[in-house]
Amino acid sequence: MTTEHRAAAETIRDAEEVRDALASALERAGLRLPSLRLDPNTYADANPRPLIELGRCSPPLARELAAVIEKGSERGAAR
Repeated sequence: MTTEHRAAAETIRDAEEVRDALASALERAGLRLPSLRLDPNTYADANPRPLIELGRCSPPLARELAAVIEKGSERGAAR
């Protein structure tokens, strides 16, 4: 495996770890984005720049997600 291939594989592994960390954080908040994944079109290149696709969710889940984010931003503003 070449240095470029190793670097590309590491970039993708890192993106997968971030995706998993996000999924875990959402789960701890009682939320699950069913379409959370890496966008395969963004890492198909020799120089991958993977993006995490949050995907689709129902309006009730989007409402819950907005409430969790709002609560977190209020907590951050109070510091």
